[in-house]
Amino acid sequence: MYRFDDCQVDPRQFELRRGGEVVHVEPQVFALLAHLIEHRDRVVTKAELLDAVWGGRFVSESALTSRMKMLRRAVGDDGNQQRIIATVHGVGYRFVAEMAEPRAPDGSRPPQRIQYCVSPDGVRVAYASSGSGSPLVKAANWLTHLDLEWSSPIWAHWLDGLARRHRLVRYDERGCGLSDWDVADFGFDAWVNDLELVVDAAGLDRFPLLGVSQGGAVAIAYAVRHPERVSHLVLAGAYCRGRLARASTAEELEEATLDLQLGRIGWRHDDPTFRQVFASQFLPDGTRALWDAFNDLQRATTSTENVVRFLDVFAQIDVSELAPHVRCPTLILHSRGDLRVPATQAQELAALIPNSELRFLKSSNHILTAHEPAWPVFLSEVDRFLGDTAPYEAGPADEGDLVLDYRNRRAAGDGSERDVRTAVRGPDRAAGR
Repeated sequence: MYRFDDCQVDPRQFELRRGGEVVHVEPQVFALLAHLIEHRDRVVTKAELLDAVWGGRFVSESALTSRMKMLRRAVGDDGNQQRIIATVHGVGYRFVAEMAEPRAPDGSRPPQRIQYCVSPDGVRVAYASSGSGSPLVKAANWLTHLDLEWSSPIWAHWLDGLARRHRLVRYDERGCGLSDWDVADFGFDAWVNDLELVVDAAGLDRFPLLGVSQGGAVAIAYAVRHPERVSHLVLAGAYCRGRLARASTAEELEEATLDLQLGRIGWRHDDPTFRQVFASQFLPDGTRALWDAFNDLQRATTSTENVVRFLDVFAQIDVSELAPHVRCPTLILHSRGDLRVPATQAQELAALIPNSELRFLKSSNHILTAHEPAWPVFLSEVDRFLGDTAPYEAGPADEGDLVLDYRNRRAAGDGSERDVRTAVRGPDRAAGR
């Protein structure tokens, strides 16, 4: 938590307060503020700000100037006084307000509660609850660790953001984290069974379910098994078919097989070069520090042997026959430039799942980072979808965001299905929704 003048900034919650009242700002405005605060020891160039806030997308300096005016207005400053943000003409900007030292984030965070349940085949599965309010369940994804990710720069903002308005329940899948590592059954059905186990142990009845990456396939399978329990389904960076399962040509099969083999070899030999490449696929827009944090988390999460087993199962996941049987409203969020899971997988999910809507986010990261503009948009979309807040209002720099509404699936006369797709800009929805 940062404090200056009469303002408080909480980067974890993406919240700006002035005089004790929440000030609503656009994601790019908050990202500007966060970047300036983080680098308040120096002048930040315009080029650096454009790159940090808008990534590889081309925007003019006028967009930066416009957002800077909005930022100054939000913190009670202006271009004449420049008490908080100073302009260095021809170069950039610098945060100049006297800053109280940031409080350690863990000091004000409610602790998580970690518990265990035991599966019918004797596997101890760890699960955790944090936050308060209506429940939100997160299916396990790639190499989780309930304890380490609580303070990890890769996942901490996810946990705080999702627990802002909910009791967040998540768990470590068998084979990693605080759950048992030495397990016989590593199959997909066992993962779905473990989700069932955790939900029952947590005493939940009906709840929204979030699936990230391969956790999306587990969430889909659970939602089909238990339509009476899942009120909403949110899929982030998800896919319904792994690389081997979706290979439709000899060339794609060769590439998928090679990718899997390289993964096996890289992990078995504990090759740091391979892990660095692997991290850059998950976080291409991340810093070297984030890549190192990602690598450190992976190495502490499970054994090399288990990583190889995970990779084998992930590559062969296929819930394409289950997806059309999902009966709850579904929101699909996906980074437009995702290198790990291509955007075509999000489109396939949206075409298969009835009553679903798809939103592409301006990011190349498979795991959204804390300070990129797409992260508050992600949270706002989840809140809107779950009925927790009004929809995010896009500004001029958000033009080009695409929302696809794959509702009203209709059976064609030949028995095949056709999708009625409505493309609209920003968060606006199809008429008559």
